[in-house]
Amino acid sequence: MSQPPSPSQYQVCITQAGEDACALLAAESQLSKQAVKQAMAKGAVWLSRGKYTQRLRRAKKPLQPGDKLYFYYNAEVLTQSVDDAQLLLDKGDYSIWYKPYGMLCQGSKWSDHTTINRFVETHLTPQRPAFIVHRLDKAATGLIIIGHTKKVTAKLAALFELRQLDKQYRVIVNGEFPAQMQTINSEVDGKPACSHAYLVEYDAEHNRSLVQVKIDSGRKHQIRIHMASIGFAVIGDRQHGNAQLGDPNLQLTACFLDFICPLTSEKIHISLPEELQPQLAKLNEIS
Repeated sequence: MSQPPSPSQYQVCITQAGEDACALLAAESQLSKQAVKQAMAKGAVWLSRGKYTQRLRRAKKPLQPGDKLYFYYNAEVLTQSVDDAQLLLDKGDYSIWYKPYGMLCQGSKWSDHTTINRFVETHLTPQRPAFIVHRLDKAATGLIIIGHTKKVTAKLAALFELRQLDKQYRVIVNGEFPAQMQTINSEVDGKPACSHAYLVEYDAEHNRSLVQVKIDSGRKHQIRIHMASIGFAVIGDRQHGNAQLGDPNLQLTACFLDFICPLTSEKIHISLPEELQPQLAKLNEIS
């Protein structure tokens, strides 16, 4: 079959029970049934029934008259891949993971196969639903909490909203960061935002600094914006810094979490394994 233009969108209305979703979408898109089935597994096909619309992943799911199928085909998106996330702590109703570079915290209509929650749903034993509690940028790496029940997810989200969870990051910047703690109070997207940053290590030979950052608010790109605003853009930041294509990946990682477990009331402290944290020596090897 010929390759359809990409991206493309297709819609099929179901007129009788027992129709085959893959066959219908293959005929509509001129893709093979196998290609449609693979795209379906990656979250590119949606089923609308009455008031509800959700991803259709099972090719054999019975269809009803009045159902509508939507196929969002984007070859570039569907061929994307990312490194695996790593499980660091499993508490049953929630778990904590290392999110690698490029993995998303939210899918799109085109797919969700490179998202952290989809990875968790398909790799955690025993299998459980996976709900996003908080987010990390696509280019950022580090610790992320995933809820497995809606009740516990809400409790964990409340910890963030009430600032009862301490999350600290490490970044690598160009230049010699000041020895004294730096507090940056400046708006991000028109909203108040506060970050506290201090020097962990300075590499005089390459003129780079490893800096630890704690944020009192959780604005989008807050650390990247604040660090750039004081003249220490994060290495690899192509949006707010001066990084170019070919430069190292964004050197921003969520490294430490401290909070009270909503299940047991115990104090939880988790540090990202050192080999997954930003390291000046490791960066020097690749740049």
